[in-house]
Amino acid sequence: MSYIVPSEFATKMVDAGESKIYMSTRDTLIRAFMAGAILALAAAFAITVAVQTGVFLIGALLFPVGFIMLYLMGFDLLTGVFMLTPLALLDKRPGVTVSAILRNWGWVFLGNFAGALTVAFLMAFIFTYGFNTEPGPIGEKLASVGEARTLGYAEYGLAGWLTIFIRGMLCNWMVSMGVVGAMISTSVSGKFLAMWMPIMLFFFMGFEHSVVNMFLFPSAMLMGGGFSIADYFIWNEIPTALGNLVGGLAFTGLTLYVTHVRTAPRRDMAQPAMGSATLSASRS
Repeated sequence: MSYIVPSEFATKMVDAGESKIYMSTRDTLIRAFMAGAILALAAAFAITVAVQTGVFLIGALLFPVGFIMLYLMGFDLLTGVFMLTPLALLDKRPGVTVSAILRNWGWVFLGNFAGALTVAFLMAFIFTYGFNTEPGPIGEKLASVGEARTLGYAEYGLAGWLTIFIRGMLCNWMVSMGVVGAMISTSVSGKFLAMWMPIMLFFFMGFEHSVVNMFLFPSAMLMGGGFSIADYFIWNEIPTALGNLVGGLAFTGLTLYVTHVRTAPRRDMAQPAMGSATLSASRS
């Protein structure tokens, strides 16, 4: 495992955030679609394994395979860009603005949602033989998870909303560690190992991931979940996404940026990221 020191991989985080700002709309949507679809398949796989074995830990151990695959392919999750792109703004990279960051988040959200929704429809079709039969134990589990993670929070009002927000924070703290894990080694095996632990932890602990929920909730609605689209957004997607943003940026992105990038020696010698003509001359 070829290890990269923190000051180097933290600078790579900023470079990666900048490159995503400059990425074309077409490429952003395609990469986000594939990321949402692959993560949805990983969630369906993990739940299938958990139902068939009766051991949720086994499903959690295997779920990170999907995350690792999509990041090795260079695809983008909303949770990842939540953490990376603001760092390029803080680093005063040329051309990086708040509006450009929001534009990137919007396209990645749409791509992730489209990919996850596509897989949700395909899996629901398979489980119900074209919506002609009951979904079976795996489909029923998917439906019950989606319903419980909406109405279960709504039952407690503001306390429930804050609970899911905090679970979203804890989730993207771990997921962002996985994103960074892909940068701390130059070998595939090293990247694989570094990404595995934090992703397994968030899934097993039941923390809330915005993109995973983009699959679970449409799946539940397609297979008989007793809640509405408004319930989903108010009691899950919105607080989850906000929690993911705060957790990933505050606990992972900013801690690494402040303690490693801003204090790294010879930062003027760093290589510019894709899409940037020059590094900012105003770095401190």
